[in-house]
Amino acid sequence: MSRISVRGFAVASATAVTAVGSVVGVASGSTAQPNDAEATAADTTLLAEIPAGQQAQVQVQTASLTQQADAQAIAADASAKKDAEESARKAAAETAIAKKAEAEKAAKEAKERAETKAAAQAASRSDVRDSSSFPVQTSYSVSQIQAMARQMVAGDQFQCFSNIVDHESSWNYQAVNASSGAYGLFQALPAGKYASAGADWRTNPATQIKWGLNYMNERYHSPCGAWSFWQANHWY
Repeated sequence: MSRISVRGFAVASATAVTAVGSVVGVASGSTAQPNDAEATAADTTLLAEIPAGQQAQVQVQTASLTQQADAQAIAADASAKKDAEESARKAAAETAIAKKAEAEKAAKEAKERAETKAAAQAASRSDVRDSSSFPVQTSYSVSQIQAMARQMVAGDQFQCFSNIVDHESSWNYQAVNASSGAYGLFQALPAGKYASAGADWRTNPATQIKWGLNYMNERYHSPCGAWSFWQANHWY
């Protein structure tokens, strides 16, 4: 091989390495060092000594290597972007699955609580007696009336029921409001409302209890619902 061929090959190689190094340095954001500039200057001097035809070939090779480096940098950026997008999609999917699982768990727990409450209420009402099952008496004591109510009102609702009767009539089934005419355990107004529960409403506290319980359930869904309203408004 002649001196020119060897020297041309060396120059081409040095120039190509320098070009690729420059491209990679730019792509990675690094700053060129002084020795890089010196190497480039030396390569340029060597390149000037090579015949024009060989210079063109070296320049073509250098441009090709530069294009390859650019293409590799673009491909790397695209791959990194694709990986980031895939990670974001995966994280979003995992979050959605976790939220769905939490919502399903909460709904299941709420359903179980509602079923448990309904079962307890049904059980507490299973032994409730009707007003007609009590023997008729000529008079009734407060304790007797309360005993009737305990057998007619569900256990989990009795205290609320009792609180209202305490405030309205102190368990006096013949209590009359002198100014309004409200009557009985629940101070119904007009008093004739009790008749929907039975014709003996004036003398039978069980009939009044039946009416009062129906009224609370229909209007407030339960005696405790009625008691909550009474506490806020002092009437029901």
